[in-house]
Amino acid sequence: MPPELPLTRDLVLVGGGHAHALVLRMWGMNPLAGVRLTVINPGPTAPYTGMLPGLVAGHYSRDELDIDLVKLCRFAGARLILGAAHGLDRNDKTIQVSGRPDIAFDVVSLDIGVHTQMLTLDGFDEFGTAVKPIDGFASKWTGFLNDVETGACAPEAAVIGGGLGGAELALAINHRLSELGKEPDVSLIEAKGRLTGVSPFARALLTKELEKAGVRLCLNSNVTGIEQGRVLLGDKSQSSGFTVGSAGGVPHAWLGSIGLRLENGFISVDETLASVDDPDVFAAGDCAHLSKSPRPKAGVFAVRAAPVLYHNLKSRLSGTKPKAFRPQSTYLKLISLGGRKAIGEKGRFSLSGQAIWTWKNHIDQKFMDQFRALPKMAVTPVPQEKAVGVSEILNDKPLCGGCGAKVGAGALHDALCVLPESQRNDVLTTAGDDAAVLKIGGRKQVVSVDHLRAFDNDPWRMAKIATVHALGDIWAMGADPQSVLVSLILPRMSETLQRRTVREIMHGVQSISAPVGAEIVGGHTSMGAELTVGLTVTGLLPKGKDAITVAGALPGDRLVLTKPIGSGTLLAAEMAGDLSGHHLSSLLGNMETPQSSAAQILSEAHAMTDVTGFGLAGHLMAMCDKSGFGARLELAAIPVFDGAIEACNRGHHSSIYKDNALISDKFTGLTGDRAKLLFDPQTAGGLLAAVSPDSAEDVLKELLLAGYEAAIIGTVTDHAGKIDCV
Repeated sequence: MPPELPLTRDLVLVGGGHAHALVLRMWGMNPLAGVRLTVINPGPTAPYTGMLPGLVAGHYSRDELDIDLVKLCRFAGARLILGAAHGLDRNDKTIQVSGRPDIAFDVVSLDIGVHTQMLTLDGFDEFGTAVKPIDGFASKWTGFLNDVETGACAPEAAVIGGGLGGAELALAINHRLSELGKEPDVSLIEAKGRLTGVSPFARALLTKELEKAGVRLCLNSNVTGIEQGRVLLGDKSQSSGFTVGSAGGVPHAWLGSIGLRLENGFISVDETLASVDDPDVFAAGDCAHLSKSPRPKAGVFAVRAAPVLYHNLKSRLSGTKPKAFRPQSTYLKLISLGGRKAIGEKGRFSLSGQAIWTWKNHIDQKFMDQFRALPKMAVTPVPQEKAVGVSEILNDKPLCGGCGAKVGAGALHDALCVLPESQRNDVLTTAGDDAAVLKIGGRKQVVSVDHLRAFDNDPWRMAKIATVHALGDIWAMGADPQSVLVSLILPRMSETLQRRTVREIMHGVQSISAPVGAEIVGGHTSMGAELTVGLTVTGLLPKGKDAITVAGALPGDRLVLTKPIGSGTLLAAEMAGDLSGHHLSSLLGNMETPQSSAAQILSEAHAMTDVTGFGLAGHLMAMCDKSGFGARLELAAIPVFDGAIEACNRGHHSSIYKDNALISDKFTGLTGDRAKLLFDPQTAGGLLAAVSPDSAEDVLKELLLAGYEAAIIGTVTDHAGKIDCV
């Protein structure tokens, strides 16, 4: 078996633009050993702008435009940081990201595109819509269409900016409104006396198409403001219920603070795509200015630059010779005309028609297919000769992270059964509850320990989730968090990367522990095969109060759950490359949400536990067994993470799922989509509490007001040892 190579260098890609997306795909097929690759992007997907007019016209769905960065980063072995970069310090070699510690780099590449800056127009912020970012635009466009369909809004729209993008949008808007059976009134407003960005012949074709479609072309028109229902043009106005800003691309302002040479706000790069001032800073796409061979802002150059950028990033990190990027002097422009027609222009030649749209659609779909079906990479084969049982354990699936990687309940129960009873009178609980309760002087202290095998390559996020997960035991017993000891296993890496990683982890732990009153009091680190984050946590019970255990449930109590279930299934699907980025982003955000407020609301519960490795079924059964009663579960009432049922139906289960399901014979009525998820292990899961029926509804209202996706999911019954599902 070859040794695991240590990580020694940090490469950071800021932005998920077309060039970076292609670099990630190439990196996944041939990475550079020893490099930790990080991607920073505001969201889990990156839209392909070439298909935006088709989305507006109704030819494509929203999902068809998205490059899923979660799947792409999994393929490339990269960590994905969901956040907006807003600064870069070349001296410290760090990138500033909102809401988290700085990200260190050895080499960095920027592909953050441009944005539409229209906020200087009076009223645009309130009544206008910028075409970028696309997520916000698409949401408002959908809302406008709904209003038009219901008659709440007239089919009137205006596009500000008569470049190629603006003309395409105006035609697409007009087409979609016509498809709804409406009589659209669409205006294209341009300050200059002609459409821009095309040759004279293509301009003539495009102008004729605008006239044929009935789009009002307002040339030599300066927009002075936006109001409700209209665009102000000096002493005139134009009716518009949907006003789009598409007047050119503006560089992100923070690029000006980096201290690099800029051209009109864009980073000047040489023929290697590195900054002319700093060989460790690269740029591509619309945010870059090609100083040796300037070209207009067009996606074709980002796509063509990607192989050179990939090679030169590797060469900078390994000390080999870079390549030069030689952009073509002319390029093909394909201009959508609303319906399934397009204009094709290259140099002085232009053609239009349905065949050109078919050609454009083929090119667009071919580009996107590179990310929809990522190549299957070769894996280390399992030896033909192996011990009995190896194949059954491997089951052709990788080992899950989080609670999905834990030891099954059966093995743990058997180990605990042989332990002798405690001989100390200051140890108030024995193994089997969420945490130990110790008597120290006149106070009662709760102690627990937990650790998670990393399922996310972002150490900061893993630290936050692991801290929420470990403190769940403290909250479940009604205690106030007191202290945290951190135990880390880091993959093999250089001392520099160790420092960077530990700094991110400790910041993540503190961001959760400090607000709830727990102090970090120390820890331990070691090196291993992969990242593991463990914590020993303590808490103090309020004076005069006993711990809330799993043993106090009473018949008639209502069962309250504070978080959805299905995290183990979703994480298993993500490891298999079969989970959308939006579903993973939503899941991770929920997992790093502390349960401190929920625990306070549930402080009078008769019994409580946190739902983790044994799944909802296992933890509920433990509560019933210890309390001596049974339960009735309302399956339809159990909250489930978006995408979990679908992932389960596609056959995704975590490594510990089969062990958890061994208790299924104690359940009746296990039918329907939600039933399988009862045995799904949860990481940083919710609290499950048995609450007096007199207060359950009030408790639920408080939880919902506090922002928890809580629900009353069942009732405690007097049928000991049985859980009925309905």
